[in-house]
Amino acid sequence: MSILVVGGAGYIGAHVVRLLQQRGEEVVVADDLSTGQAARVGDALLIEVDIAAPGAAESLETAMREHAVDSVIHFAAKKQVGESVLRPAWYYQQNVGGLANLLTAMEAAKVGTMIFSSSAAVYGMPDVELITEDGTEPRPINPYGQTKLIGEWMMAASERAWGLRWSALRYFNVAGAGWPDLGDPAVLNLVPMVLDRLARGERPRIFGEDYPTPDGSCIRDYIHVLDLAQAHLAALDELRDPVLAEEGAVGQAFNVGTGVGISVKEVIEEIGAASGLDVTAEIEPRRAGDPPRLVASPEKIGDVLRWKAEHGLSDIIRSAWEAWQAGPRRIG
Repeated sequence: MSILVVGGAGYIGAHVVRLLQQRGEEVVVADDLSTGQAARVGDALLIEVDIAAPGAAESLETAMREHAVDSVIHFAAKKQVGESVLRPAWYYQQNVGGLANLLTAMEAAKVGTMIFSSSAAVYGMPDVELITEDGTEPRPINPYGQTKLIGEWMMAASERAWGLRWSALRYFNVAGAGWPDLGDPAVLNLVPMVLDRLARGERPRIFGEDYPTPDGSCIRDYIHVLDLAQAHLAALDELRDPVLAEEGAVGQAFNVGTGVGISVKEVIEEIGAASGLDVTAEIEPRRAGDPPRLVASPEKIGDVLRWKAEHGLSDIIRSAWEAWQAGPRRIG
C-alpha cells in the first residue's frame, strides 16, 4: 500500500514526504509544481496534475488504483489571504473544487483515509487568549479561510455519506526547515519576508507597533515545520489504526501550535541573533485585518494524538537561516 501526498513538492508537503520515506513508506506525490519543486520529493513517484482542472478526478482515481493508495495527505491549495480577497471565485474554484475532485476520486477508488491541511484562518479574529477547537467558533474573515472551513465540512459530509475517515490539522504560523534543502521557497510569511529584505539590503518591516500587546507588535503562535510534519504522521497513524481512530481522531479538527505567543519584534530580533545582521526595522501602518493575537491551545492534539511541539523559536529561526544560506540568495 502507498500514501498519496497531494501538494507533496511544496514547503510543508516535502517535509512530510521525507519523513514518510525515512520510515519506509511507499509514497506517491501529486503536484502541479506551480509552487512546489520536483527535486524536493526524493525518489517518490511524482504525478504532475492540477487537481482543480477538468478531468483531475479521473486522473487521481487512476493513480490511486494503480499504486494501491490507502491514505491521502492533502496540502494542495492556494493560500494567499490578500489574493483570495481580490480573486474570491478563483479561490473557491481552486481550493473547494480541487478538494471535490480529490474526494470524488477517493470514493471511486475506495480510499478511505484523509489528513487535510486546514488553517488557523478558519477562526478569523477571535478575541481570546488561547484558541480552542471546541470553544472558539470558526468565523473566517476572508475567502481563503472560508475555503478551508468548507473543506472540513466537505469531509464531514463524506464521512456521513460513504465512511471517510479524516482529520483536519489547523496550523498557525509555520516556519523553519527540517533540512537545509527544504527551506520555505516562497516569500509570503514573516521569516522569509525578513530574510528577503535583508538579502536585498533593505530593513525589515513591522506593520503596526500600537497593538494591545507587550511590545506593540502582533503576537502569533510559530510552529517549526518539522513539528508540523510530525503532527501529520501522528494523525495518519491514528486514522490507520481502527481501534485508536474510533477513540477520537476520526472527524476531528486539531490545532497544531505551541500555545506560546511570540511577537513580530521578537521574531525579528531572533533573526538578528542567528544571522549577526542589523535587523533594525521600519515601522509601517497596520495592515487591515491583522488581529493583535492568535495563539493555539495544543491541548486537544496532545490528548488525542499524543503530539507535542519539540522546537522553540531559536530552533525555528536557526534552521530557517541555515536553509536560506544554503540557497541561491546567500547573504554575505
